[in-house]
Amino acid sequence: MAKTITPCRPRWKGTMTDRERFNNQMHYRPVDRCFNMEFGYWEENYQQWPIFTENGITNEAEANQFFNFDRIGVVSGVIWMNPPFPHEVVGETETTRIIRNGDGLLAEVPKDGHDTIPHYIKASIVTPDDWKRAKEERFRRDDPARRVDVEALKRAYPPDRDYPLGVHCGSMIGVIRNMLTFEGLAYATYDYPDMVEDMVETACVLVEDYLDQVLGQIDFDYATGWEDICFKNGPIISLSFYERVIVPRYKRIGKKLHEHGIDLWYTDCDGDVRPLLPGFLEAGINCRFPFEVNGCAHPAELLNEYGKDLRIMGGVDKIALGKGPEAIKAYLETLVPLVERGGYIPFCDHRCPPNVKPEDYLYYLDLKEQMFGMG
Repeated sequence: MAKTITPCRPRWKGTMTDRERFNNQMHYRPVDRCFNMEFGYWEENYQQWPIFTENGITNEAEANQFFNFDRIGVVSGVIWMNPPFPHEVVGETETTRIIRNGDGLLAEVPKDGHDTIPHYIKASIVTPDDWKRAKEERFRRDDPARRVDVEALKRAYPPDRDYPLGVHCGSMIGVIRNMLTFEGLAYATYDYPDMVEDMVETACVLVEDYLDQVLGQIDFDYATGWEDICFKNGPIISLSFYERVIVPRYKRIGKKLHEHGIDLWYTDCDGDVRPLLPGFLEAGINCRFPFEVNGCAHPAELLNEYGKDLRIMGGVDKIALGKGPEAIKAYLETLVPLVERGGYIPFCDHRCPPNVKPEDYLYYLDLKEQMFGMG
């Protein structure tokens, strides 16, 4: 039985449905007000913020209801490894556990469970023989789990719904980085380029198989993806590899989306994405999400450079949120022209960290409503 969440604040006023508002805003058309959403919180927030602990809020879905954000949904299928590697503890130290995760990586993680990037020790897939075995066992196109219950989706997401719905288009290289590790991918693109390209092709085909089942059956408003292949100094792969191997696969997916009228596609990628933007846009990935300011730039920089070819969702500097009301107000004021021009939805540029005081976060939500709602 689903938990009943009592919102702590009223919804922003409006005259459009959430679906109308989202589509208009992201297509540079007039809106009643800004689309109101956020991109979640660190796990620690659910244990440390009294506003969450005292109201039984334990995850992002509950938080979205609690803060009464506009509704937005995404549908996905089994488009990558299945089954994953078994998750198991293989050893421990005084302060850490050594686990094998679902990607087959041996990783050292803290026993206290705090959020941190794991220390990866060894990958299960290193050589072409490793990949051949894993592909046969875990990437079968005829895996029954990859068949979509389209009729159930139609019932769950009727065409007359009042909120935007996206279709998830997976990852062409980020999930491969997850399996090989950052260093492993860097070596493999030079030592075993054919293996890595076959992994990318496998990722693309599995997404295409999924899209062939659902496109034209469900009325989607946008497409999503996930990569996380950049850090503050740029991409973790060479641009030549990206342009030769990855962009053509994006194009294949983009072609299917466009054939079914989906012309808005964001891919979640942290860090400095600027070197990848021409390839993204060429393939049809025309929206950035969640757009990390400190790892890249102020969103105005790219929106001014690319004009209406680009959209951005996110881009509210989480560092400013942690500095208190004055810094929050100063930063939001820089976003006013972007919201007014369209193609931009402001929210915290990654999951909100626990150093942000709950009272400052509520101030931020109030100020967003004053500046970007109907007031």
